[in-house]
Amino acid sequence: MEELRIMASLILENVTIDFPIYGSQKSFRHALFEKATGGLIRREGKNSQRVTVRALENICLNLSHGDRLGMIGHNGAGKSTLLRVCAGVYEPTYGKIHINGKVSPLFSTSPGLDGDDTGYENIQTCGMFLGMTPEEIARKTPEIEQFSELGDYLSLPVRTYSTGMLVRLGFGIATSIDPEILLLDEGLGAGDARFAERANKRVDALVERSSILVLASHSDTLIRSMCNKAVLLQGGRIIASGSVEDVTKEYQSLNKSVA
Repeated sequence: MEELRIMASLILENVTIDFPIYGSQKSFRHALFEKATGGLIRREGKNSQRVTVRALENICLNLSHGDRLGMIGHNGAGKSTLLRVCAGVYEPTYGKIHINGKVSPLFSTSPGLDGDDTGYENIQTCGMFLGMTPEEIARKTPEIEQFSELGDYLSLPVRTYSTGMLVRLGFGIATSIDPEILLLDEGLGAGDARFAERANKRVDALVERSSILVLASHSDTLIRSMCNKAVLLQGGRIIASGSVEDVTKEYQSLNKSVA
């Protein structure tokens, strides 16, 4: 397993993502086709009839074993889009992606929970959804039981669970994976305050098991605590990259200039 992790890599070469906007040709005024939050709105094609939003432009990344990349920026900067490109949700309009290793996107603590299935049945189905083998699921089930603290409720349909119980089960399942390339969104919730400390430790252990981490966050504090390199996104472009210290300082300067 360690040999595979050493070989893990994630490379993006001039990746650009355009989203077409349909049925909007007559509703846009010329003034809107300037820089906009979340990307550049453009007219293309014959007589400029096609409207697109350029969500990412010329993104270049080169990550290998041991890299912990923090992506920071304001809402609409392109962080979530870039995470989903790395996860294979979006195909680049231009550019190339080279991935060596298993990619594990962790954007939600409820990975497909079915209300009519029992907790144990959800551990099985959600585990498969997350890419685990039946053997892995069987091996991980006792730790999910212990972490969720649901006891006999695991034999009951999850529609009978409280919100907090659902969070504990979903979080336990989602963080039981053994990722090579871990894609993590800071929006991952951890439930109530009593549960948060154990949840944070579990996320730390998950990150430690990964070969490469890509974390999207608004928080320079979180980036500093979890990452060893960073990029600053604005309008779908990387405007700064390098050490966590340098990039977070640039982000703070950007915040001051906007304020």
